[in-house]
Amino acid sequence: MVSFILLAAGKGSRVEQKMPKQYVSIAGKPLLLHVLDKLTKIQEIDQLIICCELEYSGLIDTMIANHYPGLAYELIEGGATRQQSVWHGLQVCKNETVVIHEAARPFVRTKDFLRLIQDEMPNVIYGADIPFTVLKGKEFVEDVLKRDELVNVQLPQKFVTSRLKEAYKKALANKQEFTEDAGLFYTYCEAEKIKVLKGLQYNIKVTYPIDFLVGEVIYREYIVGREE
Repeated sequence: MVSFILLAAGKGSRVEQKMPKQYVSIAGKPLLLHVLDKLTKIQEIDQLIICCELEYSGLIDTMIANHYPGLAYELIEGGATRQQSVWHGLQVCKNETVVIHEAARPFVRTKDFLRLIQDEMPNVIYGADIPFTVLKGKEFVEDVLKRDELVNVQLPQKFVTSRLKEAYKKALANKQEFTEDAGLFYTYCEAEKIKVLKGLQYNIKVTYPIDFLVGEVIYREYIVGREE
């Protein structure tokens, strides 16, 4: 069995909406509910932890009561950063395995979650090939990176809970911030292997206003009738 941390505490200011993007709809349904639709079908998840801003906890409670009556879940106050939110969620994890996902990635299918959860390796992520050239540098080019050696990191991600906690403690002690957990885990648990599953083309992260338009197409072409 696994503990599942669902990150829903971001403000999502770049999407230019009146409220955080996880509560904004694509195809008539808030992003958060797109994710919960899949999670409620997965028997291996016996602890659902939702990290959120407390001012929206009532909205989440109402959404879940209306759509998934009887669903067991825990609302945890998110932190000022993504990393802090995960750390808060880790404090209440009760299982040896934890899966981390974010409400801003609404199109992962049930079978994609199951593939990750059921993989025999204990630490697993999704990673997509990079189809474009990547250079190092901002104002000036400093280096040419080989795209066939790089991977576009996606969520969900799965880890051994105790080892991820240890890695987080070290990162916090060093005051080092990461934008996702595989990088943090690798930095502080380098001896542990992290398996990379082939990434999903439809697994976009809703970040900018145009992503809501793209999301409508993805939902219509990749998700409707093929959720499993």
